[in-house]
Amino acid sequence: MVFTRKNEEAVSPVIGVILMVAITVILAAVIAAFVFGMAGNIQKTKVVAATEHRTNSNNVTITYQGGQDAGTLGSIFFTVGGANATMTVPSGGTYKAGGQGTETLMPTSGSVLPVGATCIITNAPTTSHVVGVGQFTDGSTQVIVDTTI
Repeated sequence: MVFTRKNEEAVSPVIGVILMVAITVILAAVIAAFVFGMAGNIQKTKVVAATEHRTNSNNVTITYQGGQDAGTLGSIFFTVGGANATMTVPSGGTYKAGGQGTETLMPTSGSVLPVGATCIITNAPTTSHVVGVGQFTDGSTQVIVDTTI
């Protein structure tokens, strides 16, 4: 009976070197993130939503749907593409008129916008670019709606 011996010594050192290089690269990336301050200045994203739909050829209805951070949304500032667009608020809030095509949806009382507040944008062009920016009670702002309808 003949015994043959296979030389498998080279497999372990190669795998060891690959693992050590990978660990070194990961550690270098983590240390660089902290040293250069990349992880420190990121703003927390708020979770709120609004839906919009065209009710007829001239009107667009926007409804505030709430979300995880609904208790901190104070108002929504809308910009509508179209110089003659105006807004009315049939439920859940009042509005402050801005310039042409800009309006702000605000609560009727208190400092938080109620879920379900709606606004109707009239005289909206056939293709309207609607942007809604939420103003939160902590002073931060975030885009809530950005669509063409």
